[in-house]
Amino acid sequence: MASFGNAFSSSIGKKLIMGITGLFLILFLIVHVFINSLIFFNDGGQTFNQGAEFMAHNWIIRAGEIVLFVGLLAHIYQGLRLVFENRAARPVKYAAYDGSANSKWYSRSMGLLGTLLLIFLIVHLSDFWVVSRFTGIPTEDALGRENLYAVMMDKFQNLGIVILYVLAMVSLAYHLLHGFASAFQTLGWNHKKYSPIIRALGFWYSIIISLLFALMPVAIYTGIIK
Repeated sequence: MASFGNAFSSSIGKKLIMGITGLFLILFLIVHVFINSLIFFNDGGQTFNQGAEFMAHNWIIRAGEIVLFVGLLAHIYQGLRLVFENRAARPVKYAAYDGSANSKWYSRSMGLLGTLLLIFLIVHLSDFWVVSRFTGIPTEDALGRENLYAVMMDKFQNLGIVILYVLAMVSLAYHLLHGFASAFQTLGWNHKKYSPIIRALGFWYSIIISLLFALMPVAIYTGIIK
């Protein structure tokens, strides 16, 4: 048991945890953006509320939320731990170091991007998840379902919140640009034939997921979705 714990507390073990939890979060984002994108039916929230009700009352989804929350905490904890340990290992910066020669700026800024996303996540969870799971949605739609759509419509009338979400999705895009391919690499899924495909898939995944999330508050604020 001790050797098992030591394996995951090692540098390789920490990166392995980051890779596994990162892939889990990547899969979660696909489900999350699909459900949220139902607002683009622009049918007064009927389709979206139906999807939200399914997510809220399906026991598999609810159990997955627990796993997701634990995985998210592990991802955040290990990410911050790696950042601080890397800084501690090199307290004095090199006299001349051109980081751009070896990696993209967002690859070297995962700690900062992750911190910005953490701040956004706290706001997002308090705005929607806490309301949906604990305090209860204050209104119902025409079919008597919790009207989470109405909560979205109300929140995204605030320009400040819309700007916060858009900026957070820019951070998410850059975070995923590095994290997607890095997760596969950490797990040893590297191959000269498949790695270019994974990088291309990661690029389009990062752009499409982040763009869809950013378009939602913008579309509501501008009245495209009513």
